Amino acid sequence: MKSYDVVVIGSGPGGYVAAIRCAQLGMKTAIVEKYSTLGGTCLNVGCIPSKSLLDSSHHYEDAIKHFSEHGIEIPGEVKVNLEQMIARKQGVVDQTTKGIQFLMDKNKIDVFEGLGSFSGNTEVEVALTAGGTETLQAGKIIIATGSKPGSLPFIELDKERVITSTEALKLSEIPKHMIVIGGGVIGLELGQVYKRLGAEVSVVEYQDRIIPGMDAGLSKELMKVLKKQKVKFYLSHKVGAVERSGDTVRITAEDKKGQKVVLEGDYCLVSVGRVPYTQGLNAEKAGVNIDERGRVVVNEHLQTSNPNVYAIGDVIRGAMLAHKAEEEGVLVAEILAGQKPHIDYNLIPNVVYTWPEVASVGRTEEQLKEAGRAYKAGQFPMRHWVVLALVWISMVLLRLYRMPKPMRYWVFI
Repeated sequence: MKSYDVVVIGSGPGGYVAAIRCAQLGMKTAIVEKYSTLGGTCLNVGCIPSKSLLDSSHHYEDAIKHFSEHGIEIPGEVKVNLEQMIARKQGVVDQTTKGIQFLMDKNKIDVFEGLGSFSGNTEVEVALTAGGTETLQAGKIIIATGSKPGSLPFIELDKERVITSTEALKLSEIPKHMIVIGGGVIGLELGQVYKRLGAEVSVVEYQDRIIPGMDAGLSKELMKVLKKQKVKFYLSHKVGAVERSGDTVRITAEDKKGQKVVLEGDYCLVSVGRVPYTQGLNAEKAGVNIDERGRVVVNEHLQTSNPNVYAIGDVIRGAMLAHKAEEEGVLVAEILAGQKPHIDYNLIPNVVYTWPEVASVGRTEEQLKEAGRAYKAGQFPMRHWVVLALVWISMVLLRLYRMPKPMRYWVFI
């Protein structure tokens, strides 16, 4: 049995940041990861690869739609090489995950590849990928097992035509018609990737607007832009069935009036959110409570019902964001070191990496209304900033022109 001051289960942004900070603060640290690469969902099948494809598809769209405006001429037809695009994405992922391994080595953090589970209040048993088991004794344990794509009870995810975001990042062909169930961040980002590449994209959303977790005004403006890009939307539609027949996927949905809509496509991306991942953790053996939504229950210090165990990131309450998990990882590490850190969750931003990008921080207007908080609202179209900037520059130049020459030179200097 090997003994550590801290053992972290999970190597996503929350887990690896927590491990690094613990090591920096002088604690002997180990991290357990069931996959062969570190970095969790974010680096392997989430934030990093999706942004890579968004970047590549944006370049392609610029080439076919906007290069000529800039006087850039490309002889011949511009074509998509999806295989190369996916390969480039994987190269970015590989480089990033190797960087995490380097940080583990640099900070002298022991890495155990295998499935970690509790075997006692302060013990983690690792079913090693290479075979056999290893038991780790820990003064403190941090659960950072993250989340996995959610689904609906009646949907059978075959991961070929009815897919999640994981499979959408490595398709072998550009869909003819991709139907996206869920108008949240992940569905819109991946939907825009394949729309740029030539697919028809339809978004079916249960709520009455897209990105329902953000301000209604942001949702309205983003939807205007996406509609101009020929993305089709079916809002306030409840999906009742998803059926596959060969290479065709048929989605049956119903609006608020009870009218049915049937959509057919060659791919269906199920993007209805993510759920905490605690499978195989054996939390009950450590006396760690799990709530009705599958989340680990923690107090304000992110401590579980077992005082020796903490939990961070997607596996607990709050927004499922990589940078939120990172902040929580640092917080727990510094608490274990006897410090008194804190997190203001109102300061954690949220971003949708479509084009245009959408960002927010703090509470939404709807949340302020619900809480009865006084607030002031303002809107300012970005194009007006250009006019204001031109007016300001004109005023500055006019003032400079009226100055004596030596004074003008001095102002420029």
